[in-house]
Amino acid sequence: MTEISSFPMLHGARRRVTISDVSDALGLTKSTVSRALNGYPDISEATRLKVQKMATKMGYRPHSQAQAIRTGRVRALGLVVQMHDHDSQRPFLAEFLSGISCSASAEGWTLTVATAASEAETLEAMRALVRDGKADGFILPRSRREDPRVDLLRQAGVPFVLYGRAVAPEGCAWFDFLGEQAMSEAVLHLASLGHRRIGFFNGGLGYVYSGLRAAGFGAGMSAAGLTIDPQHCRDDILTAEHGRRAALSVLDHPEHPTAIICATDMGAIGIYAAAEELGLRIGRDLSVIAYDGTPEGAFQSPPLSTFAVDNRRAGERLGALLIRRIRGEAVEALRETDTARFLDRGSAGRSVKE
Repeated sequence: MTEISSFPMLHGARRRVTISDVSDALGLTKSTVSRALNGYPDISEATRLKVQKMATKMGYRPHSQAQAIRTGRVRALGLVVQMHDHDSQRPFLAEFLSGISCSASAEGWTLTVATAASEAETLEAMRALVRDGKADGFILPRSRREDPRVDLLRQAGVPFVLYGRAVAPEGCAWFDFLGEQAMSEAVLHLASLGHRRIGFFNGGLGYVYSGLRAAGFGAGMSAAGLTIDPQHCRDDILTAEHGRRAALSVLDHPEHPTAIICATDMGAIGIYAAAEELGLRIGRDLSVIAYDGTPEGAFQSPPLSTFAVDNRRAGERLGALLIRRIRGEAVEALRETDTARFLDRGSAGRSVKE
């Protein structure tokens, strides 16, 4: 095999290491080395790792323009942040972006981020990134029941991965946390504390997660032998103000729930505000469990009991899955789920009224 030190020097500096150099060093064909470096599925994992190790050792760096011409890829992942969403600038965004960047960098790829102030701008931004050669595929946060982003990318033949599952899964890869499992576990936890009248505040009905979390709540109630009272339930609770108003209306009855499960932390924070107005103490007079694990929940009094999701891990997995999708792997092999972690922090106490 060719020794690294034998590479000729040009003008006092080592010349650029090429694929030919790597293939000579390994005794493999240039085609095999190229396909291994570009992650083609017909190359075994052992060969891919061997080639990557040698390429790193030799200091090989792909020539981005030549590679784009040869493969038709710019090795860039696209993400459009929708600034019109109710929580588009939440703290978890930094963790999410960090996770995507980490997985992209590990493969020698980059992340291209754009922003949009409306749904129409989101679609135009995606078209522009593809047209201008700035993204090979897209990560789509928060999947919707009817999702124009998915329709656009399907029609254009552009790879994508959903953060969330799909109502119509054909052609869809995804990573998601099992929110339905969390809602069911929340019911069973409250039931174990003696609660029988348990309310449910769901998130936006346009999002896929809302249907899943509602189903999980229903499954938990059934498993606990409890009946859902529609008067104790509300939909489209997306902000703290939504949660406050919903809680005031639900709690304004003699047979109000002794506990409320909220599909989002922000809605649950609004329940705290309503409880204060009504002179109820969270964790004693009214129990609350939510979902998300946002920083605000930890600063409530008492701290909000919630199911926390790891947004950095979500970003890492979505980035890795999208790269594999761009490289041609079947979507059926690119569907992953994980579980949220319950943080029992004081807002869910024993029932004192039943």
